[in-house]
Amino acid sequence: MADTLVIVPTYNEIESLERLVGRVRQAVPDADVLIVDDASPDGTGGLADRLAADDAAITVLHRPGKQGLGRAYLEGFARAFDRGYEYVVEIDADGSHDPVDLVPMLALARGADLVIGSRWVPGGEVRNWPWPRRLISRLGNAYARRVLRSRIRDITAGFRVYRATALRALELDRVSSQGYCFQVEMAWRVELSGGRVLEHPIAFVERADGRSKMHAGIVAEALVRVTAWAVRGRP
Repeated sequence: MADTLVIVPTYNEIESLERLVGRVRQAVPDADVLIVDDASPDGTGGLADRLAADDAAITVLHRPGKQGLGRAYLEGFARAFDRGYEYVVEIDADGSHDPVDLVPMLALARGADLVIGSRWVPGGEVRNWPWPRRLISRLGNAYARRVLRSRIRDITAGFRVYRATALRALELDRVSSQGYCFQVEMAWRVELSGGRVLEHPIAFVERADGRSKMHAGIVAEALVRVTAWAVRGRP
């Protein structure tokens, strides 16, 4: 049985999903893949089912509607716990994360509770982003790091490897944030629990297909929640 589960949340990713999953299977052939689809109206869920029918290492979790990135990952984590995986991977379906980076990230995870594919450490980079998007990411990370007293340089990053035992210890039933903010909360919970967090430099490439899910509401949620957490001293 595989010891690693790669979770791929999807909503309208029909243009990029097959290519991304193929790259994951090539980079880490011993890992299993769980696609969590939120009833994508573009047919992504049907494509996911076809991929799963052709590859026993791929499974699909269909949800009845768009319920958010955070809930998708939490349901994926529960599936990982039930099936006894040791490592749990988060990766975007749009191709912005290179699955080749999973090889060194999984190696680092043997000595860590969380490994983050980081854009903002030496050796990391972002390609094809306009300057306003870079600025938002830089400022968001700097603000969260400062007010939460975190040491993580890219606390908003969505490319990650968790040790399953570390995830189990995080009181996941109390996690309610979504999107951009979900990643901040999860990483900070690992830090607060005394877990070891490592960052591996990656090249983040802006999606070539489909539309970004980022919008002003996600950024606003993160700002409000992070500020409240800083005041309380906990999520």
